Parts: sequence; structure tokens; C-alpha cells
Amino acid sequence: MAVAEQTRQTPEVSADPRVPTVIAEDLHIVYRVNGARRGRGSATAALSRMFRRGRERGERTVHAVRGVNFTAYRGEAIGLIGSNGSGKSTLLRAIAGLLPAESGRVYTDGQPSLLGVNAALMNDLTGERNVVLGGLAMGMTPEQIRERFQSIVDFSGINEKGDFITLPMRTYSSGMSARLRFSIAAAKDHDVLMIDEALATGDHRFRKRSERRIRQLRKEAGTVFLVSHNNKSIRDTCDRVLWLEHGELRMDGPTEDVLAEYEKFTSK
Repeated sequence: MAVAEQTRQTPEVSADPRVPTVIAEDLHIVYRVNGARRGRGSATAALSRMFRRGRERGERTVHAVRGVNFTAYRGEAIGLIGSNGSGKSTLLRAIAGLLPAESGRVYTDGQPSLLGVNAALMNDLTGERNVVLGGLAMGMTPEQIRERFQSIVDFSGINEKGDFITLPMRTYSSGMSARLRFSIAAAKDHDVLMIDEALATGDHRFRKRSERRIRQLRKEAGTVFLVSHNNKSIRDTCDRVLWLEHGELRMDGPTEDVLAEYEKFTSK
């Protein structure tokens, strides 16, 4: 199985004066799930695998991304839309270098950073400790973390009703945790920042802060990908949209054009 190529060198593209940051060329991502071919319960399937050691196991394949082609440019904010299971999150993980490609290539110029609502922070550690660890994981220096710590806390808004930043993350609501994750990621300038549903968990004020920060990241020469089921967030944040269905790129274009077609599709 070929691995999705992650390289700072992009192939020859065109005389387009814009700077490419991500290029996907005929990208296919396939999941392989080992286990019984028939739909038996998980416990039965596990026992079956134990007693069939040495024999050929059944294997199911899921073709999650099918021949996707696009080029993203520096300064763009790109929305990813589509039905549940359409391949949006899988595509982001491939761009981030976290999933191998069955075939095709992904080229990146710069370091891609993936932020999802399930991004791993340590539930038993305090919020302030997670800010430090999250910042270090993104490549920030201890000095940069100290300088930006208060702005991260203020941006997240989790201390508005108490000193929650000093409490373990397990005491946070899912919305508070997601806001802190986004605030940590947004504290650093990114070459390519990918956000998976993070804006959907905040209140109106937090969404507005997030949208402003994304616009700043674009001005600072980054590229932002946003996965969301909230079309308003896409409209307010993105100037271009990729629409995926069943792993295929159904449409790629200006936000209003793509959302208009998508809304017709979902209203049927």
C-alpha cells in the first residue's frame, strides 16, 4: 500500500501566480477491516478469529475517498461539506499525513495541522497544563506559550463563569473542551490548518471570535480547511467549498454556488 506523500516540494502546476499549499492528485483512501465477512456480533466475531488462527480471515474494504483532485492556495479558507460518511474527515486526515493512500498523492507546502473536536488532550490534567502540552505539541516554545497563555484562556471563554482553567479537563463540558482545543490551535500561525467541526460546539460569541481568527490566519499567509454541517459557518468563514459525496468530489467552487447546489440536494 502506498503512503500518502507529504513533501514540502510541490509538482509543477501552472503559471497561476497564487502559491499552492495542498495538491491532491487522484487520491484514493481505502480502509481494510479484518474480521468475519458475515454480519455477526462483535463478541462472536472475536471468538471466531481466535479459533481460526492460521486460516484466512474475512476482510471488508471501505473505499472512503475516490479519485479526489484539487489544489488549495495560500490565503484561502475552504469549506468541506457532504453527508455523514462522505469522506470529509478522512480527506483531512490524509492531508495531515495520518492515513495512507491506496493510490494517488497528497503534496503539502508547509506543516499541516489537524484540529478536531476529539483531538487528544489529557482529561486528568488541568486546562492550564493542557495549554502548555498542546502548545509544545504544535511546536511553540515555552516562552511563546507563556506570552500567549492568557490570550488562549480569554479566547476560549472557559473562565467566564469560574476558574475552570485550573480544574481537570474531565470536569469540562464537551463545548468547553472543544473551545479550549480550538483556542490552543488558533494561538499559532499555521501553514495549513484543518478544523473538523470545532466551530459547531461554541456559542454565538465564540463562533464570531473563531471566524475572525480564521480570517486573520488567512491574511497571515495560511490556508484553512473547515469541515462543518453548519452552512452558516461555512458562508461566514469560507470563500471556496469542496463538496464530497460517497468519497467523490462532487463540486468545487465559490461558496455560494456550491452551497446552493448542496442545499437543493439535501432538500430532496
